[in-house]
This record gives sequence, structure tokens and C-alpha cells, in this order.
Amino acid sequence: MTPPSVLNLSAYLMYATGKAARRTLSEKLTARGLRLWHLTVLTLVADLGAQPKGVLAARLDMNASDLARIVKDLADAGQVECVRSLADRRRVDVRITPEGRSALDHLNADIASADDDILTPLNEAEREQLASLLRRVHAHHEGTGPAAGSRAAAQARQA
Repeated sequence: MTPPSVLNLSAYLMYATGKAARRTLSEKLTARGLRLWHLTVLTLVADLGAQPKGVLAARLDMNASDLARIVKDLADAGQVECVRSLADRRRVDVRITPEGRSALDHLNADIASADDDILTPLNEAEREQLASLLRRVHAHHEGTGPAAGSRAAAQARQA
């Protein structure tokens, strides 16, 4: 049972709700043999186009060897491919494949289903309001963590 006094703490409510959301999303991804990092990398490459591995790792504040494992998993599944950059032959770019786009479409449907599960008590207008507020809070905190300075510098070097 949740102690009543913590129900007045927004940080606690975000933590507890986020934990439930992560569990629901993880179940959807696990059913497809994926983890949250697979979705994150696949979505970033789909949204931004081909990216060098170093830039992906920096943007995601992720260890390069961890990123390499995620990219290998996605490449083994045919969802991304690693190709030499035309601009700099020393660089390897990760790009989404048609199979990856199709997989991402299916994942997005799964995620919409997870959203519906998590947000069941809210009507459509409340869901839109919550999403807007969460985007605003996220934007305020994005890039303000301890690694933000080093991340920005690494991205500038890689670009």
C-alpha cells in the first residue's frame, strides 16, 4: 500500500507511475525479443537518419560498447545496417532498413497499446494535457544531467 503522505509528492508519483509504465512497455518489447535500448536506438536512427556510432552513443549518453551490442542485435535482426560514411570513410554509420521501419511501425502500435493500459483512467483531453505537461518538464531537464557538457562536446566533435 502506498503511504498516503507520499501521494502529495509529485516526484514520488512520477517515479511510481514511471515504474509501472516501464514495466508495461518492457513487457511489450520483450514479447518481440527487444529491450528499451533497442527501441531507443531504432527510433533515433529512424527520426534523424543515418548516424555514426559515436554520435549515437553520445546522444544517448551510452557507453560505446553497450551501443555496439544494441546495434549488433538490431543488425542481426535486419532492422539496421552499418555502412561506411560517404563523407568520411573512417566512420561507420548506422541506418534503419525497410525491415526496421516495419518493425518500428509494429512497436509503435504496441506502445500505443501500452499507453492505453497505463492511461486508462484518463479521457482523451486529459491524456493530451498530461503529454503536453510531461514534454515541457522533459524539455526543461533534457541535457541538464551531469554528462550534458561532455555529451554536447562529443556531439559537436562527431558532427
